[in-house]
Amino acid sequence: MKVVILAGGFGTRISEESHLRPKPMIKIGNKPILWHIMKEYSYYGFNEFVICAGYKQDMIKEWFANYYLHNSDVTFDFSKGNEMTVHNNVAEPWKVTVVDTGYNTMTGGRIKRIKPYIGDETFLMTYGDGVCDINIKELVKFHEAHGKIATLTAVNEEQRFGVLDIEKDSDKIVAFREKSASDRSRINAGYMVLNSRVFDYIEGDSTVFEKEPLQRLSADGELVAYKYDGFWQCMDTLREQEALAAMVESGKAPWMVW
Repeated sequence: MKVVILAGGFGTRISEESHLRPKPMIKIGNKPILWHIMKEYSYYGFNEFVICAGYKQDMIKEWFANYYLHNSDVTFDFSKGNEMTVHNNVAEPWKVTVVDTGYNTMTGGRIKRIKPYIGDETFLMTYGDGVCDINIKELVKFHEAHGKIATLTAVNEEQRFGVLDIEKDSDKIVAFREKSASDRSRINAGYMVLNSRVFDYIEGDSTVFEKEPLQRLSADGELVAYKYDGFWQCMDTLREQEALAAMVESGKAPWMVW
């Protein structure tokens, strides 16, 4: 099962870093948050990735092209015509496809553009700016058990995002609404499992996946929430980036299950 990661946005709320690099390439510890997300999926045996790139997409491609250089000790011997020796090769069991999904494309449009790389398969999808200690295999089992088109992970979090109305008995998402000042309802944390039929709900580049497609899936009874009460944190601001980096430095980062 392939893992699709949305990594093409501008990251305007964390402009202190994102004016230099795409948000998924901003480091927490000494590795980009994108690497942390991929390591978690890889821990559960999901090693084939499709990266939906856009803004500064060349930096993502360059980082993967030079993965050994970025993650290994290297000797350059100029006396031998700049001969390069890579020490302690850091190998990952990954197959990574980086797709330029457009500079101004919305989230739904980015997903629609990678359809040729997915075909008719069910796939995993998440955002390139959030980490979680969720058990991916349990998430997939939940999705397969209910047989609907889409599963999203719903977490309790005081956030600035819209919230979800979820039926208590069925876990179906029946509505999306704006948050209220004291709202503690669950929000969409990404970490989705999507049947390929989801592509039929996306019109084109201007489609925001979190709006019409998810609303239509909800109305059709095809969207289910995996309610999760563990750790999840997005990296939307410099303060959040610093908090995540501090967790890595302390050796107490909940998502680093590997």
